Amino acid sequence: MGKEHLGELEELILLLVVLLKEDAYGLAIRKALQQHANRKVTIGAVHGTVNRLESKGYLQSTVGEATEIRGGRRKRIFAVTAAGKKILQSSKDIKVSLWQQIPEFATN
Repeated sequence: MGKEHLGELEELILLLVVLLKEDAYGLAIRKALQQHANRKVTIGAVHGTVNRLESKGYLQSTVGEATEIRGGRRKRIFAVTAAGKKILQSSKDIKVSLWQQIPEFATN
């Protein structure tokens, strides 16, 4: 993997997958984006982003059991990989460093 960076939606979704734990599936991620980040996105945008994050090695997915509530369909549950945690930490470190270089926002 080369020097990768995260787009804003990618970073938000990775953070929400960590937050949601075993409930990190498409619709729950979409609802959490609305609730926590005030972002309205289509379910297609969520699926496209998680697929991209999985192909980059930042997420992994498993398929849950079929449920009657979902008409017998199975949920695809996501979890952040070690590489995903590493890039989240790197993104956080860069942002904190930049914020701290702005005197009116620096924390002492």
